[in-house]
Amino acid sequence: MVVFGGSASASTSLSPPFVISHFHGNPKFSPKAYPWNSLHVGIVETRLWSSLSCISENANGRTRSWSLIYYSEGDYKSRFFCQPIWRVDKGFTSPCGLFSKRKRCLPRWSKYSNSIQKVTKCSEKYKNHASIFLVQLVVGVMLLMTVSVAVNKTPSWALSEENLLFLEAWRTIDRAYVDKTFNGQSWFRYRENALRNEPMNTREETYMAIRKMLATLDDPFTRFLEPEKFKSLRSGTQGALTGVGLSIGYPTGLDGSPAGLVVISASPGGPANRAGIFSGDVILAIDDASTETMGIYDAAERLQGPEGSAVEVTIRSGPEIKHLSLTRERVSLNPVKSRFCEIRGSGKVAPKIGYIKLTSFNQNASGAVREAIQTLRRNNVNAFVLDLRDNSGGLFPEGIEIAKIWLDKGVIVYICDSRGVRDIYDTDGSNAIAASEPLAVLVNKGTASASEILAGALKDNKRAVLFGEPTYGKGKIQSVFELSDGSGLAVTVARYETPAHIDIDKVGVIPDHPLPASFPKDDEGFCGCLQDPASACYLNEVKLFSR
Repeated sequence: MVVFGGSASASTSLSPPFVISHFHGNPKFSPKAYPWNSLHVGIVETRLWSSLSCISENANGRTRSWSLIYYSEGDYKSRFFCQPIWRVDKGFTSPCGLFSKRKRCLPRWSKYSNSIQKVTKCSEKYKNHASIFLVQLVVGVMLLMTVSVAVNKTPSWALSEENLLFLEAWRTIDRAYVDKTFNGQSWFRYRENALRNEPMNTREETYMAIRKMLATLDDPFTRFLEPEKFKSLRSGTQGALTGVGLSIGYPTGLDGSPAGLVVISASPGGPANRAGIFSGDVILAIDDASTETMGIYDAAERLQGPEGSAVEVTIRSGPEIKHLSLTRERVSLNPVKSRFCEIRGSGKVAPKIGYIKLTSFNQNASGAVREAIQTLRRNNVNAFVLDLRDNSGGLFPEGIEIAKIWLDKGVIVYICDSRGVRDIYDTDGSNAIAASEPLAVLVNKGTASASEILAGALKDNKRAVLFGEPTYGKGKIQSVFELSDGSGLAVTVARYETPAHIDIDKVGVIPDHPLPASFPKDDEGFCGCLQDPASACYLNEVKLFSR
């Protein structure tokens, strides 16, 4: 009995025999090896292979039959080959993976060989099509589920113009607001509920819906601005404003401040300043409207108005209550005043100090500071004093640019959100024009926002010595966004940390030294306190720049 082995490949080439096996141990049987080409039949190859089938021929070489492991003695000889096949019809079977043909002659094999090849190809094609169909079915189900989820998240009704304005405000908060928990609520669910339940038939109803939405954040600095208020805010950062010259804010609550709005600063020479309103005073009422629950933007709108018109304010200044009538006027917001002070001393060279008073961070601020430094340099100053008292802040980028004027290198501020530091503002010294002279910075509780960023940067980089009292403590940054109808949103977009990673919110920047209680806030008085040792506000020039 001869056993032939062959690999089952897609090729038509056949390998030579590699196994000869004697299955029954019959002494009359002598196994022989034959090459594949001795078999004058077409071999059908498949991708699987297992056991054996038998082809039997008579002595004349004529095929009699073939079956499972068949052999006989005498004038018969048996040849075996490996050829498993799938069941294809009633005449062909594959028991246990074996191929056999019953009661058929070998010459008819070639006819069935072609049929088997066609069926095999058809089977493979069916399996490929079945696989493709299955993949398409799975992808289709997934797309259907995705579309279903998207439809469920989108209101089924048509959105009106008022709905679209509300969604514009909602998206602005969604993208920009610092707290991504949105005060512990589902921001998407709020949108859906508001679109279903809040009336938005008129523009005023839409504005009310936006205000109601912002109120859920419990953030007094994130506010909606109607078109006129938004326009007024923008004009205030561009250099001029018609009002009474007050910068106002919310009480910090750390010093037991009464309800109302606190005066952060009063513009020098403005109506409020001339009437005796100072930093730290509390506004109790504006035109008989209590400020106990009034927002700062609402209060600012009430204080502003046509030039020459009057506004009534009630002020608490310490234990005293004042009822004042202020006449609105165009307040110039030139942010910088400067003065040259020469200190008389016993030395051969008298110290020359350049005093710069910065009152706000509008779009002119950094350019005005540069111009003041260059003017003072022409007087050969050898030290600078930067007065940030009663500066309530303004444009954040201007604060960064002014810090770069004084620093040769270093971090200016870290911008943070609920997940930590997200951005760093620093400088390489390329914009510095006054990075080497001694520098003192004056601050008080009216120093807020961008002023605190500047003061913190100069202190933590050991560029300046700070004098005065702890600053206001507004450690959050707001950006203003305009909506499509001309209204706007003031949004808290980040909190900040000083270069030493100090969060100053509600704490403020702590100065290095206090100032004498009677130290003046105007440039004339400043020079007098440095020049007259007998003055109650006298501050020694050496101490002024000493840590």
